[in-house]
Amino acid sequence: MKACFMGLGYIGLPTAIIAAGHGIDVIGVDINPQVVEMTNKGIIHIVEPGLQELCRHAVATGRLKASVSPEVSDAYLIVVPTPFKENHEPDISFVETATRSVIPLLKEKDLFIIESTSPVGTTEKMKELIYALRPELEGKIYIAYCPERVLPGNVIYELEHNDRVIGGIDEKSTEKAIEFYSRFVKGTLHKTNAKTAEMCKLTENSSRDVQIAFANELSLICDKAGINAWELIELANKHPRVNILQPGSGVGGHCIAVDPYFITAEFPIESQLIAKAREINNYKAFWCAEKVENAMLKFELEYNRKPVVAMMGLAFKPNIDDLRESPAKYITTKVMQSRNNADILVVEPNVKKHKVFKLTGYKEAYKKADIVVFLVSHEEFKTLPYNKDKVILDFCGIYK
Repeated sequence: MKACFMGLGYIGLPTAIIAAGHGIDVIGVDINPQVVEMTNKGIIHIVEPGLQELCRHAVATGRLKASVSPEVSDAYLIVVPTPFKENHEPDISFVETATRSVIPLLKEKDLFIIESTSPVGTTEKMKELIYALRPELEGKIYIAYCPERVLPGNVIYELEHNDRVIGGIDEKSTEKAIEFYSRFVKGTLHKTNAKTAEMCKLTENSSRDVQIAFANELSLICDKAGINAWELIELANKHPRVNILQPGSGVGGHCIAVDPYFITAEFPIESQLIAKAREINNYKAFWCAEKVENAMLKFELEYNRKPVVAMMGLAFKPNIDDLRESPAKYITTKVMQSRNNADILVVEPNVKKHKVFKLTGYKEAYKKADIVVFLVSHEEFKTLPYNKDKVILDFCGIYK
């Protein structure tokens, strides 16, 4: 079995490595030559515990190699980003480009799988594209959709142990895809059709977005009412049927902050609650930025000098290096733009350097800062002692 993974990002690379570790010959394809070069040296370009060792072993055994171009294989997996446009309409151009690049290589009995989060009907569109360009393959290859559902920071375990939803364009395609994933997935493989599988991924992340929006809206109410939101949620969760999530500085990442738009764009009238949750979670980041700006102004008026401000965290969630759609990055950027002359220290312990932000060590930033803004609950931040002489803006529950 040889599998071609189109995309070596936060999902494609780990999946390719895991597949290679289970005896599948893998060719990983990425448009970034640096990613290809690093992968071929057994070096990963993302932060993921335990993945480095697995990558080095997969490359050393010859099971994994990377390239900028696809090769003839038995299975082709599309694992590229699916961003949205300015009007929040989904952009499947990367999926289409990746599909077009493998179409000339397809042969009878090959398996074509889309893992990229996609609007409902995308798999059907790619099927039509394949058959339009290769009509002789109609009914002779297997096409399916199988979304990932992993947690950054625990990807290795979840790729192998999480259940998967697999939807083919027909029953034979579903069975063929299940046969492929059963080589390295220990979780249950649930059969369905392609459209339902596509909607399932969007539904999972939209559900989480709505739940987070409730917590974030509650935190706004508590702030105005003078109530400790963390204590309130802890007490409310003592109810046996209540499980309120923890509020934060917003919602980021390439899943929860994006996937709901794939539903609202196609079903704008029906998706009222989903759309409102997106508004609330986006507003929370804006609200946090305003709170920081007001604290800076108050400090300047009180002490007659500009404060040193530590913006603690840039990632979209704790203990990872992923900055995609990060509310913390948005808040930091907005604060820096609004207060040009202020001394702002930017901290992200999981990133060594950044092309936009000059990064400062978290201990140094905390020591120097007059105002400390906790945006992401990284483990390192939890080791910092509470200093009552500093202005602490804790948006993620470091000192809850």
